[in-house]
Amino acid sequence: MGSFSIWHWLIVLLIIVLVFGTKKLKNIGSDLGGAVKGFKDGVKDGSTPEVPVPPQQVAATPVAADKTTIDVQAKNRS
Repeated sequence: MGSFSIWHWLIVLLIIVLVFGTKKLKNIGSDLGGAVKGFKDGVKDGSTPEVPVPPQQVAATPVAADKTTIDVQAKNRS
């Protein structure tokens, strides 16, 4: 059984060219090349360590006592 010879691969290539045509194969090749380039650029940009931004502290501001405010602490009923 073994692997295919060069003549088998040439016949397969000829059939692919006949089915798809050279223009479509050229477009597929350029699209694939662009996708690989975009992937490499994305990996390169993602590999640089980003400096984490510390979270902002929330300033404690007094809340006006209105009727829509719900108290966080629940009181026990006696």
